Amino acid sequence: MSADFFLSSTGHCKAMKRKILIFYSILMLAGLFSAGCKRSERLLAGGFTEGNEKGLMLYVLNTQNGKLRLISETDAGANPSFFCFSKSRNLIYATNEVPDYSGLAAGGLTTLKYDPESGKIGKIYSLPVPFGGPCHISLSADGGFLLIASYSSSSVAVVKLGSDGIPEEVSDTIVYSAIAPLVSHPHMIAQDPFARHVYLTDLGLDRIMIYDLDRQNGKLVPVPNGEIKVRQGSGPRHFAFNPAGTKMYLINELGSTVMVFDVDKAGILKLVQTLPATNEGYKGNNACAEIIIGKDGKFLYGSNRGENSIVVFRIGPDGSLTLAGRSACGGNWPRNFVIDPSEEFLLSGNQKSGDISVFRINLKTGMPEGPVFKTVMKGPACLEFFK
Repeated sequence: MSADFFLSSTGHCKAMKRKILIFYSILMLAGLFSAGCKRSERLLAGGFTEGNEKGLMLYVLNTQNGKLRLISETDAGANPSFFCFSKSRNLIYATNEVPDYSGLAAGGLTTLKYDPESGKIGKIYSLPVPFGGPCHISLSADGGFLLIASYSSSSVAVVKLGSDGIPEEVSDTIVYSAIAPLVSHPHMIAQDPFARHVYLTDLGLDRIMIYDLDRQNGKLVPVPNGEIKVRQGSGPRHFAFNPAGTKMYLINELGSTVMVFDVDKAGILKLVQTLPATNEGYKGNNACAEIIIGKDGKFLYGSNRGENSIVVFRIGPDGSLTLAGRSACGGNWPRNFVIDPSEEFLLSGNQKSGDISVFRINLKTGMPEGPVFKTVMKGPACLEFFK
């Protein structure tokens, strides 16, 4: 073979090596760029207040390290313990969980405007909610109504919204009678994923009530056979549906259990599974609170106030649950928690210890690991991301 051949081959090899080196350098730079450009997410947190304290906090979550940074504090009235967003997410509807409001036997509904560019939040409207003590609020799927449950006054309310999203009037109220010796305590009210029905948990009377929403008149209309009783002493609190709307998962505050229901075509519930939320060996007091399904639909999360844990269940192909494990909540009394839009972090609002603990989620096991960060907040009661 000629010398020219060897020289040509050597040059060719060197050129190939240069190309490979450039290729891998580009990959490395792309990885670094991608990691550096991970989005930050804005978190809104509401809680209980005293005196003139501000109860609505806006944070930024760093999605690289899980750190929270406080951006602003907003006066949303007394005890903005629960809130929801408008469909465009530029309005915030916060319940004021108080027994009297503006001199009336009522709770409050405070509407705030959110500017995503500046991050500023400001009050624009307030409305009394009859009878007092609103503890949960949700927006109807069409964006035309707010549904409100009031724990302490045994009542629910429907609020009609204008075309601009501002509340116009309370279009319906229902007050539930006691069934001695038990008293009604509505705790959560929301529609199913396809807005076929409205579901209400009644913690005091151990039942779930099912309604249709009359959109023309803004009224709740009972569904035939729409009172679903659960085991006495369970205390149904919050629920979550699977994306298909064929399963409802219910967490019971007093019984410390999680229940799985089949949802038939008429929206009626049939109990198919009940599991303990706390560890079998736990003997202390406990009160379950929040329940959430991860976006991928593989895991269900619930909070235990007392055991101070987050319980995690695997969701099977048929919707049944098996225990994945339990993780400490990072504080005391996890009243509410949320998973960030990337599904990488779980944030627990620990009411009695006055903090928010951030956990990184193990994507294989579903388990929260950490906490990787904690920040102080007085009495956190509701956490939600601007998605």
